[in-house]
Amino acid sequence: MASSTTHLAVPSFDFSYDKLAHLLVFGLLATAVLRIPRIFNKGWRGVCITIALLSLYGALDEYRQSFTVGRAVELDDWIADTLGAIIASIVYYKWHYYRRLLEWSTSAKSQRSD
Repeated sequence: MASSTTHLAVPSFDFSYDKLAHLLVFGLLATAVLRIPRIFNKGWRGVCITIALLSLYGALDEYRQSFTVGRAVELDDWIADTLGAIIASIVYYKWHYYRRLLEWSTSAKSQRSD
């Protein structure tokens, strides 16, 4: 929704910070998608599906911005979106420590030492 507004309530970013923001946001989206058990259990196929979906979403979002006054379509934004999805997907899938960190539970059942 924010990408369809002309004036965003964010500080003016220089080029590198804007791309970093794209990379991080799409990395978070990829992690959220891969946390869905049905997708994660597909293995590398699920990783590829996640990357493809988010890359397509990034491209469509850039295209949609072309209809918003004051916004511009930038290929670099889409590349940063796709790289964020790739990096986060691979890190989440392969790095078990990171996955365990995100999946910890605070419920009493999981903290029992039976």
